[in-house]
Amino acid sequence: MERERLGSRLGFILLSAGCAIGVGNVWKFPYMVGQYGGGAFVAIYLLCLVLLGVPVMTMEFAMGRASQKSPVKLYEKLEPKGSKWHIHGYFAMAGNYILMFFYTVVTGWMLRYFVDMATGKFEGASVEEVGNMFGTMLTEPAALIIYMLIVVVVGVLVCSMGVQKGVEKVTKVMMIALLAIMVILAVNSVFLPGATEGVKFYLIPDLQRMKDIGIGKVIVGAMNQSFFTLSLGIGAMAIFGSYIGKERALMGEAVNVAVLDTFVALCAGMIIFPACFAYGVQPDSGPNLIFVTLPNIFNNIPMGRLWGSLFFVFMTFAAFSTIIAVFENIIACCIDQFGWDRKKACVINAVILFVCSVPCALGFNVWSDFTIAGKGIMDLEDFAVSNLLLPLGSLIYVLFCVTRYGWGWNNFVAEANEGKGLKVAKWMRPYMTICIPILILVIFLMGIL
Repeated sequence: MERERLGSRLGFILLSAGCAIGVGNVWKFPYMVGQYGGGAFVAIYLLCLVLLGVPVMTMEFAMGRASQKSPVKLYEKLEPKGSKWHIHGYFAMAGNYILMFFYTVVTGWMLRYFVDMATGKFEGASVEEVGNMFGTMLTEPAALIIYMLIVVVVGVLVCSMGVQKGVEKVTKVMMIALLAIMVILAVNSVFLPGATEGVKFYLIPDLQRMKDIGIGKVIVGAMNQSFFTLSLGIGAMAIFGSYIGKERALMGEAVNVAVLDTFVALCAGMIIFPACFAYGVQPDSGPNLIFVTLPNIFNNIPMGRLWGSLFFVFMTFAAFSTIIAVFENIIACCIDQFGWDRKKACVINAVILFVCSVPCALGFNVWSDFTIAGKGIMDLEDFAVSNLLLPLGSLIYVLFCVTRYGWGWNNFVAEANEGKGLKVAKWMRPYMTICIPILILVIFLMGIL
């Protein structure tokens, strides 16, 4: 069966960026910036993105394009005879599933907040009432499951239309709308009275504040965030590599995706921090930042219902871009592994994803007593993906590309450098062979500790 293809380079870049751009950029990044001291964290994050994110993404793209297979099958095409690298393919496939078991629920939260904001539910609510709404939402199992079901059904429907007509077409429209909404919201925030202090907090590094928090803590936080924002290590990028031609060298494409991903994360901060300072809200209020802090801000500004609705539509688009990309990865794995056609893979996975996402939705209410080592269901799933499968998976991809026991440096470079654009240079070899594996190991150990 001939491999499906993406219709355009723009489609490939927007799709890969859509996979990388998600809740991590627009929810986690701003609150980490707030907690880890503003501009200093942003500067280290950008450096880590260049040093770690781009090389590992280049490797994933190269493995996908060379094998023309999904993550579960790509090793079988590239590994030396008799080796066992392909075992990681099953872990990569599992990682995509586990990620979706809680990500569908979080995307449902965004959708719910958009509906509540658009229908005026927040209007006239006091600060305490807005604060209680998020907690109340988590105690309603039926609502959480319904919104999660909508997310699963829409995601699978888009994927069922095929790579070009469904995944690429919908993601293009969504990503362009996302970028436009972000710019409008950021400009609106920057012109609020008193917003200048927020911009300074966000973009000017404050070394004293960094020392107070702990320099090591800030660096590890930035390394972690730069790494996880790009969804590396479970083949989420490899799949799109398998859908493109040989016209462009892959490091240049990885840079384009990282730039778009970073633009969205930075824009999210430009929306949030000026607004926080304009309305005297603590920028380090943590995960509550977008579910409690921002609805309060929207309640206090002219046309707040419109701006709030736009903000949560943008949050929903950001989360949905990841949902569609990872669903596509899961469906491609099933097509390659079991020989199913696309429709069958979509129907079966719709059922699996719905059923297996229910525990996460119930983990906040009916099953809230279930914990392991103090972690609830969602925290356990997040820990498995973020702290185990992503860093270890990335380490395996890197070692596979740089050692002679795997695919090997020369094969990797030949594939990555085919086409026009930025190429992997000879001087990068010691860095990519020795330094990157060590850095990933540090991230992994820190994540475990």
